[in-house]
Amino acid sequence: MSRAFVKEQDGDLSPEELPDRPVSPHRNLVTPEGLAQLRDLLARTRKELAELRLQDGEGAEASLENRTVQAQLARDLRYYEARLQSAELQDPKIVPGNSVAFGAWLLLVDEDDTEYRYRIVGEDEADPQQGLISYRSPLAMAAMDAEVGDLVRWPRPTGTLELELVALSYDGPAKE
Repeated sequence: MSRAFVKEQDGDLSPEELPDRPVSPHRNLVTPEGLAQLRDLLARTRKELAELRLQDGEGAEASLENRTVQAQLARDLRYYEARLQSAELQDPKIVPGNSVAFGAWLLLVDEDDTEYRYRIVGEDEADPQQGLISYRSPLAMAAMDAEVGDLVRWPRPTGTLELELVALSYDGPAKE
């Protein structure tokens, strides 16, 4: 049969060929909570993958859907293993001085007295909706080394916002 009549997959990857998740080129700084979170994700992913392989088999006998899920879990497993291997634990409780550093809890206020509460954490544990920002985020980078009373210029797509650092803590959420 001529190759002209063979249906190609148009570049689609088979489930077994999923590309690895991109790994950040930056240092993999983690808080103690972030390290525990990575370990938990690795353990859960290993368990899920093992259960799925036992349940429906692997290779040719597994359904396409099952093979796809197995490939996604295997990709996640490789990612979590790489992130754990490169993790650099930073204990915020041993940070000297009174300036902003990794692991700090910040309370910032703008000119309208709107409060912004964040903790500076590793890239994998960042969740801005929960008040956790990556140490590589524009706000965290702008706040580094600031002390209570300093103004922090937060570059944002909508324009730079000037905030005052009103409280800083390494023991828990910063309070005024």
